[in-house]
Amino acid sequence: MAVTNVESFTNPRDSLPNVYTNITARELDFVTRFGLNWEALREVLGIMRPIRKAPGSRLISYTSSVALEDGDVGPGKVIPYSKATIAQVSYADLDLKKYAKAVPIEDVNKYGAAIAVQKSDEAFLNELQGVVMDDFYDTLTTNSSALAPTTTPETLQMAVSLAIGLVRDKFKRMHRNVTNVVVFINTMDLYTYLGAAEVSLQTLFGLDYVKNFLGAQTVIVSSEIEAGTVIAIPADNLVLYYIDPGDSEFAQLGLNYTVEGETNLIGFHANGNYSTAVGESFALMGMTLWMEYADGEAIVEFGEGADGATGATT
Repeated sequence: MAVTNVESFTNPRDSLPNVYTNITARELDFVTRFGLNWEALREVLGIMRPIRKAPGSRLISYTSSVALEDGDVGPGKVIPYSKATIAQVSYADLDLKKYAKAVPIEDVNKYGAAIAVQKSDEAFLNELQGVVMDDFYDTLTTNSSALAPTTTPETLQMAVSLAIGLVRDKFKRMHRNVTNVVVFINTMDLYTYLGAAEVSLQTLFGLDYVKNFLGAQTVIVSSEIEAGTVIAIPADNLVLYYIDPGDSEFAQLGLNYTVEGETNLIGFHANGNYSTAVGESFALMGMTLWMEYADGEAIVEFGEGADGATGATT
């Protein structure tokens, strides 16, 4: 089987010198690459609702429902009120995550700045992106409120179709539109299904995906998803909740992080420590992808190894 990997974004570092000429350019390069990767991933997943957490605040949302009364009311009769119910939902507070990296002067002397600094920054960036995705996968795979079928499909294709149907039916009953359903499948399940067929895998934010595959607009392929499992979630159900590292209240502590873009997801600062002769790098971020409706996700197991249904459809 032939698999083609395609990088779908332009690296802004291409416009910078081969060796960083100053710390500011290096900081800007770091946050710009993170931001561009995220924006590309956002377009793939269809996430359109970033919510910024201000210092001292906590995320609270409200759900509403209406028990509609019969509209067939006779002449002169009192029109019955349809009862509206508002419920408040509080979410766990969003914590800052702080990271630091040090490159000793001996490494620059031995390998040169192009290797010791730039390569370690690239590895640092990839690991930070991995933290975000690991948290997201953990949210997806441990959702006890997820929809599940009452029967176990036999094949991957049947499982994908059923998972999409479950979430579309759920949101239709809620009278909400679903524009794009994102499907997650295991890497080896994809290869087993394909056999010798070709597929063009694209990569963003350390994540592999296929467009318009198995009846889904977007299929995310990951070893984080258990074999024999398909997960589906409407893109409309995904929300980004984040802390702005460039917030002016943080700057009052004398902590100034370089940020870039309208949605500042990561802050980066670099400086030299003369007492230890190392180049220090600091990253600050606080972001999470969560589901507005926990029961707006479907988890479907398939094949002979599946344990069967884990819940019932709503």
